Amino acid sequence: MPYQPIENYGLIGNMRTTALVGMNGAIDWLCFPHFDSPSVFAAILDDGKGGRFSIAPIPNHVKSKQYYWPDTNVLVTRFHTTDGVGRVIDFMPVGKDAADCTQHGIVRRIQTIRGTMTFRLDCRPSFNYGRTSHTISMDSSGAIFQTPDLSLRLGATIPLQQQGDALIAEFTLHEGESVDVCLQGMESDDPSSRIFPESHAEELFTQTVGFWRGWLSKCTYSGRWREMVHRSALVLKLLTFQPTGAIVAAPTCSLPEDMGGERNWDYRYTWIRDAAFTLYGLLRIGFTEEASQFMHWLEARCHELKPDGSLQIMYGIDGRHTLSEETLDHLEGYRGSSPVRIGNGAYDQLQLDIYGELLDSVYLYNKYGTPISYDLWKHLRRLINWVCDNWQRTDEGVWEVRGGQQHFVYSKLMCWVALDRGIRLADKRSFPADRDRWLKVRDTIYEEIMEKGWDAKRQAFIQRYGSDSLDAANLMMSLVFFVSPTDPRMLKTLDATLQSPEKGGLVSNGLVYRYNIAESTDGLSGEEGTFNICTFWLVEALTRAGQSDRSRLEEARLLFEQMLGYANHLGLYAEETGHHGEALGNFPQAFTHLALISAAFNLDRALGK
Repeated sequence: MPYQPIENYGLIGNMRTTALVGMNGAIDWLCFPHFDSPSVFAAILDDGKGGRFSIAPIPNHVKSKQYYWPDTNVLVTRFHTTDGVGRVIDFMPVGKDAADCTQHGIVRRIQTIRGTMTFRLDCRPSFNYGRTSHTISMDSSGAIFQTPDLSLRLGATIPLQQQGDALIAEFTLHEGESVDVCLQGMESDDPSSRIFPESHAEELFTQTVGFWRGWLSKCTYSGRWREMVHRSALVLKLLTFQPTGAIVAAPTCSLPEDMGGERNWDYRYTWIRDAAFTLYGLLRIGFTEEASQFMHWLEARCHELKPDGSLQIMYGIDGRHTLSEETLDHLEGYRGSSPVRIGNGAYDQLQLDIYGELLDSVYLYNKYGTPISYDLWKHLRRLINWVCDNWQRTDEGVWEVRGGQQHFVYSKLMCWVALDRGIRLADKRSFPADRDRWLKVRDTIYEEIMEKGWDAKRQAFIQRYGSDSLDAANLMMSLVFFVSPTDPRMLKTLDATLQSPEKGGLVSNGLVYRYNIAESTDGLSGEEGTFNICTFWLVEALTRAGQSDRSRLEEARLLFEQMLGYANHLGLYAEETGHHGEALGNFPQAFTHLALISAAFNLDRALGK
């Protein structure tokens, strides 16, 4: 089959970039040296032109399994044939010091652990999204792929052969034998500049396993579903860009939300919203260092406000502001899902909700992490005053619609959160603030949401003023303490949401759509799957309502444990789940994993010992 299902992949990384490794032993996605660099392997976006790095047994009719080395991001793909059992161990080296330079590459360890197995190695990069050709120069222990902008060295403990613009090798391993292969960036064209020799693969493996286990040992979560929470934490760490502390929304671009459709976006950037939620998820389970690094990144962005005093909704991982969107028409897209987009045209949209998510995360960081500085407070105060001046505007909303600006209820809700958390922070830290104005605006927003955001006929909070459509984002109302989880309006919104789409709700077989596409014009054609983060939001809203109604708590647990079954074989989630349980959208997605952590934390606490 030319394209593997999205859920057939595992993720490896080094807090600078990541790679997707399929169950067939192929690396079908790698951007190098950073998350948002042009791709080297992109077969997942074009099976013919994208480039891949495959290591698999011959003959190819084998059974394969994939798992992570316990408590790490070291990936093992195991192959079973009639002649033996073999495996490929894939990882990106990281050291005790996450900033050291042993990180810039991939180590692939091929081993036969029972019987005999013949493997084929086929490395055919396609640089710059398949737009730049390369040359190959061989040396005694491997070869160098060269382009004007990037050189990669493939070293191996076996001979490699050049075949056109690819490197191949076929070799047979008996029980206990192994081969090590390293793909790494070059400082120059000089082979002596390579960062790690293949003979050090065992040492690098031990060091990398030690790093991940040491990092995970800082996790304070000890409740139910601990393995899934740990895996989610490890994914979030992989999506952190260590040099700046930024957190990418996902490591991929243009994986479709609608198979064959146009809903294909580049998620290799840092959304204020996603990163703020991620910070909350990491703080709840003890990872304060990551929260601190992100706060430094965030503070830097606060020094770079737009002329009108506002923040962008997203930035590059290095803090850059311009993320121009372009389409790659020479790539066919995953299973023909075009266009393939890089960059993201939503970067200059107006999304008023980001201020609430930002202030909420700063409030929590001040509470559970480190007290914030006065200098940061001055920037935050300016943002809160900007919200006071602008909260009544229409915007594109949390879902980044491309069908025009509206008065979205969730956007107003998060403007309320921005003011509420600003007031709380000012009071908690005795910071100077225009409290009278903030209080007045906060209360005005509250009254307006209750008047215009509530539909008496639907008996639910609605997506936008003047509509009668539901929006799963409104499940956040009780999570951010806008209303009590047992407020009659919140309970009725929950009940309305829990109905099937045919009956006007958003839930299908325990999975939640973000809104009803048939009712809500978002400016795009086609359909989409259920939104995984929304399912976890529903779990959390039910959990909070369940504090006074045990049946809702039981429903929350049932939905949560059912949702765990939609993770892939490694515990990873894409952005969406399709009608047949398949993964859709960019993969894996930070938003989903942080929502899992938050839902698990609060559900476990509500269930008690």
